[in-house]
Amino acid sequence: MDGRIVPLIMCGGAGTRLWPASREVHPKQFLRLFGKHSTFQDTLLRVSDRTLFERPIVITNAAYRFMVLEQLAEIALEADVLLEPVRRDSGPAIAAGAAFAQSRDEGAIMLALAADHVVRDAAAFVAACRQGLAAAADGRIVTFGVQPERAATEYGYISPGAAISGDVRAVAKFVEKPDPATAAAHIEAGYLWNSGNFMFRAGVLLDEYRKVDAQSVDAIADSVGKAGRDLGFVTLDPEAFGSAKAISIDYAVMEKTSLAAVVPVACGWSDVGSWHAVWELSAKDAQGNAAQGAAVFEDSRNCNVSTDRALVALEGVDDLVVVATQDAVLVSRQKDANGLKRLVARLKAVAPEVTESHIRVHRPWGSYQSVDNGDRHQVKRIVVKPGGRLSLQKHHHRAEHWIVVRGTAQVTVNELVKTVHENESIYIPIGAVHRLENPGKIQLELIEVQTGSYFGEDDIIRIEDDYRRG
Repeated sequence: MDGRIVPLIMCGGAGTRLWPASREVHPKQFLRLFGKHSTFQDTLLRVSDRTLFERPIVITNAAYRFMVLEQLAEIALEADVLLEPVRRDSGPAIAAGAAFAQSRDEGAIMLALAADHVVRDAAAFVAACRQGLAAAADGRIVTFGVQPERAATEYGYISPGAAISGDVRAVAKFVEKPDPATAAAHIEAGYLWNSGNFMFRAGVLLDEYRKVDAQSVDAIADSVGKAGRDLGFVTLDPEAFGSAKAISIDYAVMEKTSLAAVVPVACGWSDVGSWHAVWELSAKDAQGNAAQGAAVFEDSRNCNVSTDRALVALEGVDDLVVVATQDAVLVSRQKDANGLKRLVARLKAVAPEVTESHIRVHRPWGSYQSVDNGDRHQVKRIVVKPGGRLSLQKHHHRAEHWIVVRGTAQVTVNELVKTVHENESIYIPIGAVHRLENPGKIQLELIEVQTGSYFGEDDIIRIEDDYRRG
């Protein structure tokens, strides 16, 4: 490496604060909330200037690995993708990225970024990175303190201390999320929002972490040293990584180190931690209403609508959030983020499926979506990416009938290999060994009609699989 900054993108969180759009298996960092790119993609694009930034490292988990690759490909970028075997919060995740970078360059300087944040002024953020680079090279752990736009109670604060160089200041103290009066006092005193993004020399971060919990840092380093490779992913050793203590980087290092520094920045930053934050970042009409999808407002003010397909019409209401997906509808007060947190916790107990997965289920080869269900049948819409193919498989309890509605399918049924075009269909009997693939240049879309006595995913017996699933 040549002294450029190595971005470390933390991309393993579940993001249920934006339910029902964000769910366990498809969280908010992969959603397109503000345009054609997800926040994960925007984060990568923000650090894509190769005169300043190295090839990025993305740390995520096995459930998200193919979404990461797909979204990287969409913006024509590549990264080293590390897979956490279990979630251990931001401390071990950042330490793993640092150990991986240090294994290639002892003096690596890293920029740890959350994948689900929004930065509206990317140039200002990059300028702050340039400004903090010298301090990080000199052994400081630099955080980015956002100039407050209001007396926010949902963010932690930083009190800047003595000047280090230019606008870079030592951190006098970190402050937990305040009440409204305290937040106003913090702003009056010149405090900054704590963005939770950091720049540091990899070795410095690991040394400071080791002072607090040497056992965990050694376990994380061991997990990197013993890491394997699978389909291009770096798979951290499960036993070693799993023995590390789950803790945030703030508690593990930042609140204890004497090396913390802060770069003030005004870059239109938000952690998009609630639907109210989405509303704040969205374009609005003259009455303050924001909409993503089809919405009509009459005598309504300061409302936020997000809808997948159905038209949402609001009349005579103010300060509401309405989020409509194909299997769930949320109606909530604009500013009660804690209320949504309590609601999702309750849903996990009474209807966990709506917090975990969407009707549309993403797979490494594409996606499928349930259309209709009955006692003896199930109908799905299946989309296969160009070049994608499902596993070679069979079922004990169901037969399948595939009708191609777009593109071209290559279908294997036992010894038969057949090309199926638009408006054509093929039947797969119970027990037949079969495979579906898309040999074409456009998406393959088909309707699958299943008939039988059981339709669970555990009735898929995989014989061969490009993606090495069980």
